[in-house]
Formats: sequence, structure tokens, C-alpha cells
Amino acid sequence: MGAIGLSLALWGCSGERAPASSFVLLDGTTLTSQQLQGRVALVNFWATSCTTCVSEMPELVATYKQFKDRGFDTVAVAMSYDPPSYVVNFAQSRQLPFKVAIDNTGAVAREWGDIKLTPTTFVVNKRGMIVKRFVGTPDFVELHQLIDKLLAET
Repeated sequence: MGAIGLSLALWGCSGERAPASSFVLLDGTTLTSQQLQGRVALVNFWATSCTTCVSEMPELVATYKQFKDRGFDTVAVAMSYDPPSYVVNFAQSRQLPFKVAIDNTGAVAREWGDIKLTPTTFVVNKRGMIVKRFVGTPDFVELHQLIDKLLAET
């Protein structure tokens, strides 16, 4: 791995502040990253055309259900190239219990580090700091331990 690859792999692990983003949700409302403060949040960039994204979705649902009552939130951000009708159909047919956003312009992906690879998942602590970035399917055991630890922080 070259220096660029290494710096990309480490990006988001240094306690960087989550970008000030506005997520346009499927119901037409807007959620800002500011509104997530005080909660532990998982921000997942995905696409309906990404087989890895689709296969990890049941685990993301289970993770959300396990921690939601303790102050945990999930925002699944569909990539700009994903047709909105596909995203709506996917969210409805899979009964996704968490917030789903469509990044029509690609602005949100750019704000979060110019995301090109899906799935890319960020874990943000209660203070709005990025504590972990996963490219590809997260290690869900490690992810659950991290969420548990972050939820216990005051």
C-alpha cells in the first residue's frame, strides 16, 4: 500500500469532525449532521447496484434494531447514480427501519471525503467526531463493540 493508500485508509480515524451535511430523506424531509449530535450515528454510503451493499443491509438493520433504543441512529445514503425509484423500492421492499437519504447531486459523498467506493461506512460519536471508517463490509463484531463503547460515553 502506497502513502496515498495508507493516508486514505487512516482518514476518519483521527477524530475528525463529521462534515456539516444535509441529508434529503425519502419522505422529503431534511436531516442535518448537526441533528445527529448527542447520538452515536452510522452513516453508510451504498447503492442498490452494489451487491456487497445489498448483502450487508440485513446486518445494518440488525445493528440498528439492537442499538436504536440507546441513542443510536443510522443514515443510509444512496449514491447519486442510484435511480431514486430503485432506492425507494429497495427501502420499502426490505422495510428498512432507519433513515434513507438520496444524494442526488453527489454533494454529500463529496463532503464526506469524495466517496466513490461502496459500501463506505462511518461511525460518528455523540460529539460529532468520526471515530471509524469502513470501506467494504464492516466487521460487525468489531462494529458492535465500538457502538456499545461509544454509547456508554457521556
